[in-house]
Amino acid sequence: MSDHVKETTTMRVLGPIGDKILFENEFVRVWSVTLDPGQRQPWHQHLLPYLIVPLTEGRNEMTFDDGRVRQTQEKPGEVIWREPGIPHELLNCSDWQYRNVLVEIKAGAHGDALQANRPAS
Repeated sequence: MSDHVKETTTMRVLGPIGDKILFENEFVRVWSVTLDPGQRQPWHQHLLPYLIVPLTEGRNEMTFDDGRVRQTQEKPGEVIWREPGIPHELLNCSDWQYRNVLVEIKAGAHGDALQANRPAS
């Protein structure tokens, strides 16, 4: 399986986090996510903490591997922080195309590297 396709303990095959990787370095991986009305994003799992930056309004439904269902409401201009979690899929419940940019925060983004990028006091 590729780096972005895994299997869960329930043997569910997982897809990638988004449609396309827009940028990646040792600190972040940036994905584009686009869902047409009624479209489902395949089952996937976030192993890293991440930010969601909605580019359009979003009225979505997340279904988790354990059966939980969560409604989401997103607006352009906001930023949403999420921790790693169990596999889920995302359904666009709106009648418009939903788009976001998703930024995964890699473990390499810590102390020394961040200090090096701070302006001198």
